[in-house]
Amino acid sequence: MRTLKFALLCAAGLGATLGPAWAQKQYDTGATDTAVTIGNTVPYSGPLSAHGMQGRTEAAFFRMLNEERGGINGRKINFISLDDAFSPPKTVEQTRKLVEQDGVLATFASVGTAAQTAVQKYLNGKGVPQLLVSTGATKWNQPSVFKWTTPASSTYGVEAESYAKYLLKEKPDAKVVIFYQNDDYGKDYVTGFKKGLGDKASTMIIKEITYELTDPTVDSQVLAAKNSGADTLLNVTLGKATSQTFKKLTEIGWKPLQFVSSPSTGRVFLDAAGIENIQGIMTASAYKQVTSPRWADDPDVKTYLAFMKKYLPNDDITNEIGFVSYSFAHVMAHIIEKAGDNLTRENLLKQATTLKDVKVPALIPGVSYSNSPTDYTPVKALQLYRFEGNDWAPVGEVIHIN
Repeated sequence: MRTLKFALLCAAGLGATLGPAWAQKQYDTGATDTAVTIGNTVPYSGPLSAHGMQGRTEAAFFRMLNEERGGINGRKINFISLDDAFSPPKTVEQTRKLVEQDGVLATFASVGTAAQTAVQKYLNGKGVPQLLVSTGATKWNQPSVFKWTTPASSTYGVEAESYAKYLLKEKPDAKVVIFYQNDDYGKDYVTGFKKGLGDKASTMIIKEITYELTDPTVDSQVLAAKNSGADTLLNVTLGKATSQTFKKLTEIGWKPLQFVSSPSTGRVFLDAAGIENIQGIMTASAYKQVTSPRWADDPDVKTYLAFMKKYLPNDDITNEIGFVSYSFAHVMAHIIEKAGDNLTRENLLKQATTLKDVKVPALIPGVSYSNSPTDYTPVKALQLYRFEGNDWAPVGEVIHIN
């Protein structure tokens, strides 16, 4: 009996010692002692297939973590990336598959404003974190309405405001034509631009022209923009429409001051148009350009290029989307690591909305990821750039937004 009592006391003592550690391990669907399953939807096909590099880069990053570091906190990352062809109905289908069949803990860096809008209510209704949505739409920063949705970067509206502020200072008599994609993506830029111009919006903006993502060409819209009499163009296009716009501008010999939405300033789009045809265009970004000579000796750029050479040797390193996506994956890895053994969806969201000075490879010096439960936007600084020669030249100082 004394032996039994001693054994029970020892067991009780051991339980008291191990109890708190075991109590910390809490899992929701998609997490176990050995793996964490996350997923996203990306247009590997369709009109924006150039963005397929995003999913490939993120998949390669998590593969690297698994192979070289054993995953995160001892758990392998099971990353499932599905093609939605940038079609909202397909996004709904593939997202339901991720949640209901693949059992993801969260979605991460899924692409496209219209596509992610189509599944936002579904994911929030299910309590599935829709983290680091890869578009800059303002709607991703609505904590009180869509608790489970967080943006990956600054918003399109803030970017457009920076263009407006530049014009008010440097060219207050500008006559502006806005050419934009007819969806939430384009409309966010228009709203932000008008907000930045304030009372002068009604006099400085002389025309607005739209196009549909499915339009085979945008030649007629570019001609209409020239014929408006504008001397300044806010170009809010994506994919092939961006390259077509650059080429048509050259063909008709029109050279307005041109601001180009940042998602369309990757080298893959510029090269398609011809570098000689895009001299003087302007954009704003918080990211380093991996193809720029200015960053050739940057340690993070060198590490990224080595990573690409090893894990994605057949992808085009001039596609800037890759470097930004690589950085999104760094942030997601940070979130999972901070969640520790409490891999519930609630705790994952907590970690994703309490980022503080998180450094990621692609961000320019002095800029980091920080947010709060009441303001999900993680990046609030931008640098204006002008394309000169064969590179982007910074214009003015980094703009910090409250």
